[in-house]
Amino acid sequence: MTIMPGESRLTYLSVSNPSPAPFALPRRTGRSLPPGRHRSPHRLTLPSDAPALVLAVPGAARPASEEVAGEIAAAAGMSCSGAEVRVGYLEGRAQRLADALVFDASAAANAALRAVVVPLLAGPHPRLDAAIADLVGQAAAPIILAAPLGPHPLMAEALHARLAEAGLARESRARGLSIVGTANGVVVLADRGDAAIKAAGVTAVLLAARLAAPALPASLGDPKGIDTALLRLRDAGVSRPAIASCIIGPETDPDELAAASARTGAPCSRPLATHPAIGQLVAMRYGAALADLRLAGSPG
Repeated sequence: MTIMPGESRLTYLSVSNPSPAPFALPRRTGRSLPPGRHRSPHRLTLPSDAPALVLAVPGAARPASEEVAGEIAAAAGMSCSGAEVRVGYLEGRAQRLADALVFDASAAANAALRAVVVPLLAGPHPRLDAAIADLVGQAAAPIILAAPLGPHPLMAEALHARLAEAGLARESRARGLSIVGTANGVVVLADRGDAAIKAAGVTAVLLAARLAAPALPASLGDPKGIDTALLRLRDAGVSRPAIASCIIGPETDPDELAAASARTGAPCSRPLATHPAIGQLVAMRYGAALADLRLAGSPG
């Protein structure tokens, strides 16, 4: 049973007890947080009975994807203290998303909302979006499907960091680092679909502002589109283009990224994977979905 953010209060109450939503509007705590790898300014204060955060991971559970998803889930959990965090995979027989969306029937009967599903996707993806929505729609309990992680300024921050670690961008313009291999133009490579390219276009604008260099979007599923983006960069005077992988990791075969880089001759940064910004974005999408639903039920 899917509840999309923005639906009316009447629609929301039609699948639960006709009483006010049992969760409070999430709020951010102060920024005085302990240092650490997963430190996040987007930590939410939630009640103990807050809906579960279910991370929907593309593909099947494999050692590489389990490591990435597990670390992201742990980071998101630190930002959403009080919420149970579950991980479910779209494919395979282990740790299935369908199983992660099953809740105790007696508890579900007294709860207006059981879970928020956050897709582990950097942007829209036609096939995976449909598969996740289908599984959420089959769930017996009331569940919200949140938006993908991008576009967002934090996504551009993570792309910048990945380019920097590959020697393809200055780590920080303010530090004035000089790296001989630094690219002077970037293709922000999304996975597949027109919506993904549109989202990558927003991220490209944000990344271009950070790098003070041109950035254009393209789709991994459109080789001609990648070539066109590279040609446009070269026409703009870019002599050392690079590819920024606007991809988390489990949704894409890494050989495809390597092939795109080899075919074009443009060096490519690695996927975003467990960059701290990704865990923050998961928590933010969870909180935003709850806030949207709560506001939709407010009078006026």
